[in-house]
Amino acid sequence: MKDAARLAGDYDYIIVGAGTAGCVLANRLTEDPKTRVLLLEAGKSDNYHWVHIPVGYLYCIGNPRTDWMMKTAPEAGLNGRSLTYPRGKVLGGCSSVNGMIYMRGQAADYDHWRQLGNTGWGWDDVLPYFLKSEDHHAGDSEMHRSGGEWKVQKQKLSWDILQAVQDGAKEFGILPRDDFNDGNNEGSGFFEVNQNNGVRWNTAKGFLRPAMKRPNLRVLTEAMTEHLILDGKTVRGVRFRHRGKVLDAMTNGEVLLAAGSINSPKILEMSGIGRGDLLTDLGIPVRHESAGVGENLQDHLQIRTVFRVQNAKTLNTIANSLLGKARIALQYGLTQSGPMSMAPSQFGMFTKSDPSMETPDLEYHIQPLSTDKLGDPLHPFPAITVSVCNLRPDSIGSSHITTQDCDIQPDIRLNYLSASRDQAIAVKSVKQARKIMTAKALEPYQPEEILPGPKFQSDAELVEAVGDIATTIFHPVGTCKMGTDPKAVVDPQLRVHGLEGVRVADASVMPKIVSGNTASPVIMIAEKLAGMIGKTAKP
Repeated sequence: MKDAARLAGDYDYIIVGAGTAGCVLANRLTEDPKTRVLLLEAGKSDNYHWVHIPVGYLYCIGNPRTDWMMKTAPEAGLNGRSLTYPRGKVLGGCSSVNGMIYMRGQAADYDHWRQLGNTGWGWDDVLPYFLKSEDHHAGDSEMHRSGGEWKVQKQKLSWDILQAVQDGAKEFGILPRDDFNDGNNEGSGFFEVNQNNGVRWNTAKGFLRPAMKRPNLRVLTEAMTEHLILDGKTVRGVRFRHRGKVLDAMTNGEVLLAAGSINSPKILEMSGIGRGDLLTDLGIPVRHESAGVGENLQDHLQIRTVFRVQNAKTLNTIANSLLGKARIALQYGLTQSGPMSMAPSQFGMFTKSDPSMETPDLEYHIQPLSTDKLGDPLHPFPAITVSVCNLRPDSIGSSHITTQDCDIQPDIRLNYLSASRDQAIAVKSVKQARKIMTAKALEPYQPEEILPGPKFQSDAELVEAVGDIATTIFHPVGTCKMGTDPKAVVDPQLRVHGLEGVRVADASVMPKIVSGNTASPVIMIAEKLAGMIGKTAKP
């Protein structure tokens, strides 16, 4: 399907975004050789070495080769700071630049979705779609499968200091857990990762590469979607720019938006689909009123506490010399192991901010390294980072376009810590992290708090300090939420309410954020949509 003249009216499905979800959809829908699919990606190929080396996320974030280079609006809850907001602009999308952590969330997350009116999205409904694509290192079991497209492996290195943290957490009732992904993730353990023998495994490798061998799939990179093409209340196609030309691609079936929680609502608004007042103010004709487009934005805000340690090997001391860096590079080059194979976080814990909670509402990411902020040089002394985030924040934001120019990023407002309950949980989080670090198992390492610093003690002082050090953990969801209420953008079949010929399948459809990392839930969402519209895609 190389003939550009065949773009018009030639496709059964047009997928916008070859990211975490789009690659899955392209694979599943083209399993039927009669189904013709066009996949549009604004970024370039993932044929870039820093995509594949796990530590390369440091060089992909903030790099226009792989990142949309977004920023949030100044956040009052973060003392006026604007955060860098990475989103993958490359084949594989965020699965090419993320932390590679395999996490499904909690069964209660999905049961809550179902309780909100989303029939077919409870834990028992979605588990088969997690299993469908999984290739788990431990093989087949009640909760895991082998042989699928999405590789799940153990990390290839260990740190004594992280084992000591796990032993210390036991003293406070946070017990070791073998599996974070059986529906109940309470406890501590070492994260499993989406890697293949020390190399990042993204959805471009797992799903798209096999599908690209099929004659019924066409993939266009550097294809920037401008807007949907509507005929009344029916979406007929997509207008996009490709190598200096403006092109229209038409479909006999549906357009599937898989552009992510920032760009999917952006494309809808650029098409005249959204809040009428906002669109009118921008001079965009209102083609379809949908009050929830761009609303309901949720994210996980992580609080990075840092502790200096003694008598411990950490990455700070290993990597803070030319010889150390050379040894790390040589180790990875020879064995695909060592620090260059590290996910951003190796060890995690799920626990409660209050014993009365039914399920854990805090997630810890603990790393054998420390910096003042992500991307800065490592500290010149041994230290660990104990990051903690509120899994189910009450603070809700939005993402809306501010112009008709599709090259301008939307106005992204998370409203972090705007809810008083989120402030209270942030204070509890810091106090809990401090308490864990007083464990007897950690006494040989003499932990000394560096961030936020022991001078911050009162609740008010800690809220202020958290505003200075907290940052996103890159999990935006919810801006095209699924449901049946007036602010719902899509129905439980992921069809945009009130329109024909368009669905959304990415993290934006989550009505509530999941209690964990978001990449694998997005794969599940794509699998489930493919199962709805293609017989060959059912689990």
